[in-house]
This record gives sequence, C-alpha cells and structure tokens, in this order.
Amino acid sequence: MDLEISPSLTVPASELAWRFSRSSGPGGQHVNTTDSRAELIWDLAGSATLTDEQRQLLLKRLGRKLVAGVITVTASEERSQLRNREIALAKLAGLIGKGLVPETVRRASKPTRGSARRHRAAKELRSATKQQRRRPSAE
Repeated sequence: MDLEISPSLTVPASELAWRFSRSSGPGGQHVNTTDSRAELIWDLAGSATLTDEQRQLLLKRLGRKLVAGVITVTASEERSQLRNREIALAKLAGLIGKGLVPETVRRASKPTRGSARRHRAAKELRSATKQQRRRPSAE
C-alpha cells in the first residue's frame, strides 16, 4: 500500500518496511498472543522518491527523530494490527507533510500609536520614581 503524502508526493510501498510485536495496553489475554503493535520504517536518506531539496529539508527538520537517516513510527493504540498499521501510516504522512511545509517569514510590524503612548507613559513614571529617590538638594 503506497503512502500518499501530498498530490505530488507518494512513497511507494517498496520503500516502507513493517515490523510487528506484542503491545501493552487494553485487550486482556488477547494482548499476550497477538503481534498488534506496528512499526513503520522508512529510509529517508536513501529514498528515490524525494528530490534533493526535499531530502535536505526533511533531514534538517526531522533530525532528532532520525537514526542514520531512517525514520521509525510506532502505533500500539488499538487492539487490531490492521488499525495500528493505518495509524502508523497516518503518523508518518503527517510528519513528512509537516516537515515539507515551507517556513513563513515573519515581518515585523510597527508598534501601534496606543502601545507607543503606553510605553512612553511607563518610561515617564519610571523616571519620576528614580528622581524621587535622589538626595534632596542643599538649597
């Protein structure tokens, strides 16, 4: 099953690796006998579907989640392995989609007239407080 991240980017199933194990949590004795925890592994650094710019951006933004250029997503929320597989796919798609969103540049705005007035009033109040602390003149 291919993983569609955006209309222009789809990771083929051949690049995804699955690993299953026993999970903890709800399920009673069922938990002790089935491998319902799903781990989805994708070699981001060696992927042929990404452009060099996308790869560098993802390596930079997801750096602390990567181990040797490989990202691993786990899901053990549900009792069903199938449902955990779907959750893991959604988690990976969300991480990659978020990592590829271009950064917005913040443009500084001018202070409002009211905020400038309040700033000036606070400075004058502080100045008056400090002037009152001075030693009285000898006159």
